[in-house]
Order: sequence, then structure tokens, then C-alpha cells
Amino acid sequence: MRDNTTVNSIEAALMQRFGEEFKIDSGLQGLDALKRIAGHRSQRRFLPRPLEGGVLRLLCACALSAPSKSDLQQCDIVIVNDSAIRKGIAATIPDMPWIEDAPAFLVFVGNGQRLPAVSGLRDKPFPNDHLDAFFNATVDAAIVLATFVCAATAVGLGCCPISAIRDRPDVISELLRLPKRCVPVAGLCVGWPAQEGEITPRLPLQTTLIENAYGERDLAVEIDAYDRRRSALRPYQRQRNVERWGASPLYGWSEDKARQYAEPTRGDFGRFVRAKGFCLD
Repeated sequence: MRDNTTVNSIEAALMQRFGEEFKIDSGLQGLDALKRIAGHRSQRRFLPRPLEGGVLRLLCACALSAPSKSDLQQCDIVIVNDSAIRKGIAATIPDMPWIEDAPAFLVFVGNGQRLPAVSGLRDKPFPNDHLDAFFNATVDAAIVLATFVCAATAVGLGCCPISAIRDRPDVISELLRLPKRCVPVAGLCVGWPAQEGEITPRLPLQTTLIENAYGERDLAVEIDAYDRRRSALRPYQRQRNVERWGASPLYGWSEDKARQYAEPTRGDFGRFVRAKGFCLD
């Protein structure tokens, strides 16, 4: 029998997300999981309720069960439960008070230290000290982060990734006492949601879903259509840097992101990564 409620929820979420109609086979396995994924919402407001019963450790274990490049296992998760350390992190990002408000805060670390250490322990050379070593560690951390979000959502928790910890990676590294070849990839606020949250419309699949190879396309038309659809569904509440750029009559995703990246940011991140011992050649 068709599970109308679950199927309809997925179809409605994907319509809001991509502006595209999906017809889903009600006999497909895993519809409950797909419903959670399709309806993902970032959470920035949390109930003052702790995470009981070892649930955080359980979710970390599930996240670290994620695929890992060549089984190298180059991600660590730092659970920040020291209030002074959390305040120090939050002080670098004053416009994100949910870092302190969330019941739990984690930092996902790309660990490129263990592999060369293991090579030394086994008296083997380590000739692969180049950009790919950094890339592998950060991708592992990103996969673990995404898996954690899926696991947390499955038990009813809400999450908000914090890439802004890379604005001051030197401070984060010092606070967490990160060893050489270990870099903070992202933070994550975790807790019981205080509100339902909203689905964020994404770029249409015709823009981001490629079959076989890239071809000619009219990106300007695709972006304009997306801006208008997103503005109708979830308009921005404020415009960035109106003093410099003025007020835009149609302030869509493209205008927001163009303004965001018109300001220099993280220009010294490469220096930080090199100082941590990674070779980026």
C-alpha cells in the first residue's frame, strides 16, 4: 500500500527545494530516511535540554563509521564541553551566538598527522607529502560531518555547521591544542530544535546535476530564475553591506553571494595550513 504521508512529504520537500516535481515509488525502501534528508533544515535555535544517555558519543561513532579514503581514517571529532574553550571559539564569531547557546558544540578536524607517524613507526618512507595529503584529510572530515548530521537528524536533533571557525584557524588551533598536520575543517552546533526551521531552496538540478559531461548552458538565465524562485519562497531578511553596494530591488542568492565574496576573507588560510606542516604543492 502506498505510504501517502511519507511519499507526499518527500515530493513536497523536493518541489520546494528544487522547483521540480518528483514522482516517487511508494515501494522504494528507505523512504523514512529519504524524508529526513529531503526535508533537511539547519537549526540555530535550541531547547535548553542536554543530550542525555551517551547519545553524543553514539552519534560520533556512527559518523566515524562513514567511508574513508583508502581506510586512512583522517578525521577526528573534538567535543567542546569546556565552557572557556567554547567562549573562546564563539568570541571569534560574534555574529553567531548559537555557538554558545547550543547544548553541544563539535569541531571536525582533518588529521594528516597519523599517516606519516604510522609510516615512521613501520620504518617506511612517506613520499606523498603534497597537496593530496591535505585534500584527503579535509574530505574525510567533510564526509564524517555530513554523516553526523544525518545521524543526528535521525534521532530528532538539529544541527548547524560552522565553517566560520576557519576565519581564525590559528585561534581555534591554539584553543584545541591541535597537533601538527591537524586543521579545523568545520564546527557543528547540535541540540534539540526549538522550532521547525525552513527548507532552503537550492539551485535547480539542471544547473548542478550533470549527465556524462559539461556542455553549453545559459548560466545567467538559470541563476536569474533561481533568484526569483528563492526570493518568492524565502527572501533574504537583510542585504549585505548596503553602504558600499546600495539597496538592490531584487536581492536574490546571486547578489548575496557576490557581495559576500566581494570582501576578502581567509586570505592567510594557506599560510596557516603550511605552518601546521602540510605541503600544498
